[in-house]
Amino acid sequence: MNEKETQCDKSLQEKNDPPFFTLHSSFRKLRTIEMNRLSVEEFKHAEKLPLIVVLDDVRSLYNVGSVFRTSDAFRVEAIYLCGITATPPSTEIHKTALGAEDSVEWKYFKTANDAVEELHRNHYFVYSIEQVEGSTKLNELEGGIMKEEGGSDASQYTSKKDESTSSLNTSSSPIGEILHNSKFTIHNSKFAVVFGNEVKGVHQSVIDMSDACLEIPQFGTKHSMNVSVTAGIVIWEFAKRFI
Repeated sequence: MNEKETQCDKSLQEKNDPPFFTLHSSFRKLRTIEMNRLSVEEFKHAEKLPLIVVLDDVRSLYNVGSVFRTSDAFRVEAIYLCGITATPPSTEIHKTALGAEDSVEWKYFKTANDAVEELHRNHYFVYSIEQVEGSTKLNELEGGIMKEEGGSDASQYTSKKDESTSSLNTSSSPIGEILHNSKFTIHNSKFAVVFGNEVKGVHQSVIDMSDACLEIPQFGTKHSMNVSVTAGIVIWEFAKRFI
């Protein structure tokens, strides 16, 4: 086949092939009004992920806002803001939270130690997210957060502060419906995760008070990630176990 015939064949093929965009026409972007977004009032009354996020001396207000936004997305129960961590209202927090600071419950503590003490009094299992000796890699987090109905092999996390179990109420909310239709039931459904300062991480005294430590495996040169990115990864790891 000479060059002229090759060009002619290529031209004919392109003419007969459908445009690339038509192959994926089913992936139409949703409009905002199609996303079934809750109002702030509806969010307040909706079923929550049984997880509290603790920020221990997080310096950047933009990071704080990002954590609020992620917590809103997965309907986290609350955020505990500790030490130098800024609190709403704040223009800088709002820039990244985009209003999530109004939907997600939050509480301020003078120190993260005070926050952990309150969490333990309320029978939460507290994880510090930090690189420490003896940490549990996030990808090895046991499925024991959930116990399969009728299954004898499924383990469950029990806080050393409280050996009792509790079940998350399954209401008519979307999360409640998902849980109701799932083959899993939730035990010991009260967890907290502590994220530390952008430079110094979680205070050692807070780590010492924690029930366990989680670490995200990393394989590059830095072994360091932005705290809001870390929070997003960890929150999702918990969220996917409940949906």
